[in-house]
Order: sequence, then C-alpha cells, then structure tokens
Amino acid sequence: MSETTVAAPLPGIFYRKPAPDQPPYKAPGDAVAVGDTIGLIEVMKTFNPVVAEEAGTLVAFLVDDEDAVMAGQPLYTLEA
Repeated sequence: MSETTVAAPLPGIFYRKPAPDQPPYKAPGDAVAVGDTIGLIEVMKTFNPVVAEEAGTLVAFLVDDEDAVMAGQPLYTLEA
C-alpha cells in the first residue's frame, strides 16, 4: 500500500464539516471513494469543496478544522 499526501487546491480556511452542528465529512480511518467530499475551503464567503481524486483510506488530516491554508499546503494523507 502507498500513501499519498493531498494538497490544498487554493488558499482559504479549511473546514472538515459542512456546518458547525454537523459531523465531519470524513474522519481518519474512513474509506474514501473518488468524488467524496473531504472538506471545504472558504474563500471570501464562498465555500469550495475539496473532492477526493483517488480512492483509499483517510490516514490523517495534516491541518486542523478552521485552519488557514495556502494553495499547495498538504491537507490530508490517503492510503491507497
């Protein structure tokens, strides 16, 4: 098995949940399919989904919920 680190596609604030009172999209250990939403990046009040481009198992998030991220910054690790 190989691990892949997935980077932020754009700068903004990373959210792991669709809303504060909702559960996270994914948690470490969860299966991930191509097209699954992993989180959101907010840029100027616009929420852009972070969508999985590979299938596998989510190993770990490399940023915390509501952290500011830069484009190209590692977000999470996926094991294929």
